[in-house]
Amino acid sequence: MLLRIALMTACAAYAVPVTAQVTRLSRSDAIQAAMDRGARLGVARADTAVANAGLISARARPNPSLSASYSKSVPNYHTALDIPIDFPWLRQLRVRAAELGLQAAQVRYQFARATIALDADTTYTHAIAAREHLSLSRRNALDADSLLHMVERRRDAGDASDMDVELARVNAGREENLAAGDSLTLISSLLDLQAVLGMSGERLEVQATDSLVAPPEAATPGRTLNETAASMSLESATLSAQLQHRSFWTTPSISLGVEYKDPDQSGLLPTFGIGIGLPLFDRNRGQIAQAEAERVRAAAELALAQVEARNQIAHALRERENALARVARDRVLVTSANRVVAMSLTAYREGASSLPNVLEAQRTARDVLAQYLDDLANAWIATAELRVLAISPSPNPKP
Repeated sequence: MLLRIALMTACAAYAVPVTAQVTRLSRSDAIQAAMDRGARLGVARADTAVANAGLISARARPNPSLSASYSKSVPNYHTALDIPIDFPWLRQLRVRAAELGLQAAQVRYQFARATIALDADTTYTHAIAAREHLSLSRRNALDADSLLHMVERRRDAGDASDMDVELARVNAGREENLAAGDSLTLISSLLDLQAVLGMSGERLEVQATDSLVAPPEAATPGRTLNETAASMSLESATLSAQLQHRSFWTTPSISLGVEYKDPDQSGLLPTFGIGIGLPLFDRNRGQIAQAEAERVRAAAELALAQVEARNQIAHALRERENALARVARDRVLVTSANRVVAMSLTAYREGASSLPNVLEAQRTARDVLAQYLDDLANAWIATAELRVLAISPSPNPKP
């Protein structure tokens, strides 16, 4: 039985071919690898590129146009250069709106990186928690097997019944099954970590090396990246709406040209004119309506981002506080539960206690320690969430 448990747990924990190379990863290495290979960053980079292209278009000045014509009346030949007039106040609105749009896209890119880091951090925590659960299950299985042999020896000596042996055997089999289930949970957690890191292999290629200890201190979040990006988007949409309202008249132009081939006057005859579009059929209603709709949508997105941010911060703070309080209580309970197990085993060896009391003490100690591991993992996850929510925008968060 002891050899079977050892072989089963070892094979489950290292379920990769001997020839396969397993990479040992710390938490920081896993987060960095996820940010380097994260597929979600491609979308954020594309949004930033689109916003940058919009800024280039906003800064571009309209090109002049050259026209040439012929008429039967003199002068026969006409050449004109039309120069559009880009009003400075309209240009400033257009450029500023595009700049804010680019800044919002850059902040969203930074938020996407932080989200990927959070996903990797959380998955890594689940992996090391599963590893600790497997280690606990191994110890429980070995203890249950040792207890089974003790009961068998006592039965042979006439101090225990066959029912005690069968009860101990059921307990040992149950612990063996729990160890097998925890080993599969560890494998699944490591495969999930590989997926977050961008690895597409079907075999285990990574191994989490960090210990599951108390999490570090967490900063108190203020304004989140998502709120900042939504605020910039609203300001950009507001400026765009103002620009469309002020673009009631189309862009005017100055026309400079020459005429020649006039029999009465020799040489080039200069011409000058001003052109402006008349808003008879279209008064920019479509562009104004679209800009106003985008402004309303940006305002709604900002309100939603603020509500979600406050809700996420409140949940993360409470979850961390609750998890840390449970961890503090669990440490005391683990010590007491282990002491009870030791006392019950001693009493059973001396014939002062029954086997069910020993099994109940072991089960209680196992549950308390498993809860302690879960509470530590929850504290780590809440701390990682608060760290992401507390990130401030970089001065120039370029991808």
